[in-house]
Amino acid sequence: MNKIRISAVSYTNTKPFLYGLQHSDIMDQIDLSLDMPSDCAQKLIDDKADIGLIPVAATLSLPQWEIISAYCIGAVGAVKSVFIFSNCDIRQATKVQLDPQSRSSNNLAKVLLKNFWKVQPELIADAPDYASSDDENTAFVQIGDRTFGKPTRYKYVYDLAEEWKNFTGLPFVFAAWIANKPIPADFMVAFDKALKFGLDHRRELLKELPKHPDFDLEQYLMHNLDFDLTEDKKKALYLFLDYIKAL
Repeated sequence: MNKIRISAVSYTNTKPFLYGLQHSDIMDQIDLSLDMPSDCAQKLIDDKADIGLIPVAATLSLPQWEIISAYCIGAVGAVKSVFIFSNCDIRQATKVQLDPQSRSSNNLAKVLLKNFWKVQPELIADAPDYASSDDENTAFVQIGDRTFGKPTRYKYVYDLAEEWKNFTGLPFVFAAWIANKPIPADFMVAFDKALKFGLDHRRELLKELPKHPDFDLEQYLMHNLDFDLTEDKKKALYLFLDYIKAL
């Protein structure tokens, strides 16, 4: 039987899932690759993967897709790893530099700028050094482990999951386990069992992760991130997709 090709990110927020997969017999059935979020999505679009933990915005580029897990990368409030950093109030920003590693977070920033903050700054997709800005009126989007410890360096910091909750009253889904073709039901059951094992053993995982002196990894993995794909999260996911379509 051909192995099922799975693409996932290697950020800290995905480590519980990876821990579960790597401590499960399901590893014998899969070909697992670790990629940037945008590359996870592209692999699914190009049919170089069968399942991807992909930014939800990327589903709009798939002719066929299905959520195949009860788990996701989500948050019910501040997530502490997806931000807009700025030297001025976001309503005064004239430029926003986008993160080349994430489709969903860039789209979330666009949705909030247009619909919540009601501003239209210039959006820059290819800034040579997008993750810094000395200009008073230039902000930038950044996600993942690269943001650890960074909020103290900027006067204005916007946690995009928290801002989405302020805007809609709903949690947010950054990435979901998406398939681009039908997946056998028995595999999906075993897959979710492996993911749950990882979530149930987050404290053991924490002992293996490198320490960050300026970031509370335990708080992040146990509380800031919310991994259950609840009905409210599904509602938020489809609402987000509707907002993207209207950009």
